[in-house]
Amino acid sequence: MITDELGCTEQLARFFPGLPGVRIPVRVAPLRVGSSAAKVHEAAVVEYGSEEFAIFLSTLPLEFADRVRISDNGGGHSAEATVIALQYHEGRKAVAVRFAEGRCEWMRRS
Repeated sequence: MITDELGCTEQLARFFPGLPGVRIPVRVAPLRVGSSAAKVHEAAVVEYGSEEFAIFLSTLPLEFADRVRISDNGGGHSAEATVIALQYHEGRKAVAVRFAEGRCEWMRRS
């Protein structure tokens, strides 16, 4: 497949060989100290994910090394993660995160 034909998340997922495709609805909120950003969040779908990493499209103003909280739609589970890569393509932004505590068990069960 030609790179131009790949979607934004697919292009980013190429850098994470073996990361499985998934469809896990989540809420994403930036964790910025001392700002009103903590009240900002968005609904997203993890398109590639594992217990260690997640890749999703985002409209949030996220940058490399930003911290986020990712919660399942039921709100019963959440995990902190750090942005480790970004991919911009045709006005969209894919974000790759690594879970802060090493493994996010609920991501596997979702």
